[in-house]
Amino acid sequence: MSLPYDPVQASLDLAAADPRLGDLIAQVGPPTLTLRPDETADSLVRSVVYQQLSGKAAATIHGRLLDAVGDGGRLSPQAVVAATDDALRACGLSRAKVASVRDIAQRHLDGDLPTRDVLAALPDSDVVKTLLPVRGVGVWTVQMFLMFNLGRPDVWPIGDLGVQEGFRRIGRLSERPSPKALDAMGEAYRPWRSVAAWYGWRAVDLDLAP
Repeated sequence: MSLPYDPVQASLDLAAADPRLGDLIAQVGPPTLTLRPDETADSLVRSVVYQQLSGKAAATIHGRLLDAVGDGGRLSPQAVVAATDDALRACGLSRAKVASVRDIAQRHLDGDLPTRDVLAALPDSDVVKTLLPVRGVGVWTVQMFLMFNLGRPDVWPIGDLGVQEGFRRIGRLSERPSPKALDAMGEAYRPWRSVAAWYGWRAVDLDLAP
């Protein structure tokens, strides 16, 4: 699925706003962000699984979970509710993540979890308010949903360690900027802070010298 904005134009505007970020953009090239088609429950479960884990380990656990309680590659909320804690734990989930996955599935079945289309019609702040009550879902999880499922262009995850480290390297700083400092830095990147964050992650992936 394509993004509802032009990421190439966003990268050009960002390069003009910050020459150091522009150097990285020239090295990486145009952003390759894509929009995930996942429904709300699927996306939130995926984010919960990936919390505090490396990508490879999280992908393995997520795959096991879909094998155990999935249907055609998608999460089956009915199967989640019917599964025992031991069965979900056997996929590699912690007890806290089992509770979160169960809450997401039950909210979906109860009709308390808005669909992706419903959330797409809401402003960012209302999406945050709607999803934060879900167990195990914090601000970072909602921000990832906004960026990668709804395609919002101006999300700035100041609590993300990867973004902090990326902009330490981009800015050639001696230490990671605090969330408050990163928030201030992000003002220069409006209205394309989602794309700026993506380049922050790429700075870490490339092991860009600080």
